[in-house]
Parts: sequence; C-alpha cells; structure tokens
Amino acid sequence: MISPWDRWYTTSCCLCCHVRTGTIILGIWYMLINAVVLLILLSALNDPVQYHYHLTSSDLGTDLDVMDDANMCIAAAISLLMILICGMATYGAYKQHAAWIIPFFCYQIFDFALNTLVAISVVVYPNTIQDYLQQLPGTFPYKEDLMSTNNMCLVFAVLLFVGCILAFKAYLIACVWNCYRYVSGRSTTEVLVYVTTNDTTVSQRFICTFTVKWSLVSLHSHLQMSP
Repeated sequence: MISPWDRWYTTSCCLCCHVRTGTIILGIWYMLINAVVLLILLSALNDPVQYHYHLTSSDLGTDLDVMDDANMCIAAAISLLMILICGMATYGAYKQHAAWIIPFFCYQIFDFALNTLVAISVVVYPNTIQDYLQQLPGTFPYKEDLMSTNNMCLVFAVLLFVGCILAFKAYLIACVWNCYRYVSGRSTTEVLVYVTTNDTTVSQRFICTFTVKWSLVSLHSHLQMSP
C-alpha cells in the first residue's frame, strides 16, 4: 500500500522544472526580496527625514507610533536572518545537502501557520477588517470606498485573497519538501552503493587471498609427497 507521503511525492514542479531547480530559484527569489527590503530599511535608518517612516499619531488617528528606530532595527535583523536562511536552502539544494534545507522549510511552515491564523481571525472576528481600515492614514488610496463597502463583501474578498496565498504557499512547501526528500534519498543511495562496493571489494580480496593460500598449501603438499 502506498503511503500518502509517497503518493504526493514528485521530482518535478511548476514549468516542468526539477524540485532542486525550483528550490534554488525560490531561495534566490526570497534572497532578492529580503535584500531589497534590507536596503530600504538601512536607507531609512540612515536618512529618516527623507523616507518619512516616523508616522505620527495625527497621521494614523491613534495614540501610538508604529515605526521607530528600534522596530526598524528589528526588521533589518529579520531581513538579514531571512537572507541567511534562504542562502542556506539554495546552497543545500545546489550541493545536495539535505540538512541545509530544513531551516527554510521550517520558515515556510511558520509563515503558512501565520497566514492560516489570519484567515481564521477574519472568519471569527469579521469586524477586525473595518477596525484595520479605520487605522489606515487618511491619505491611503480608496480608503473611503473600502469603508463604505459591505462588511460581508470585504470578508469574502479577504478570505479569497488569503486562500489563494495559502494555496500558493502550500505548493511551494510541497516543492521544498520534495526537494528535501530527493536530496536525502540520493544521499542514502550513494552511501548504500559505497558500502556495497566496499563489501564486494573486501569479499573479492578475501576470496583471492584464500585461493592463493590454498594453492600454495596444495603445491607444498604435492612437493612433499613427490620422491
């Protein structure tokens, strides 16, 4: 009986690429995105006046400032960590080291869980969408049109959008997992082939040594029995 894991296992992904190629492309794409985000954050930290990342309470309509230097530093550290994790996955898929892919796979699972919690929170608390729209700055485009839309339509649109994102992320998780299984299976096969080859070589050497020794013993006995 075929297990569910083996039933969904495949070595190809979108555009008929190999799972190793797909994982490498995915890792490079994530690295580029996080590198751009890191560059923007470092530029904003260097010149906060030009980028205007300090949002005041009058802009948000609240009593809290959502961005300060500490939050920017934390975001930059997270982006740097993501670049490292994506680089490890790319290197692991390229050099066929399965252990290097695990951190990126764990990040994908964590990201998928967060998006699932967002979808559940929208279903359980549908009024949170209106509360979120009210917290947006007054200059946000189409804010009034969105707030005047029926709440059920907003919930349906958000759930449809989040559902598409979850389906896409689930496919990417399956791609990385299949790459991990492929690399792990290939490494195991190479070890078995190496062990089998060594065992065969040792057996052949033992047989040759035993044959030579038996021939020498037989020759010595024959010489002793001859007059």
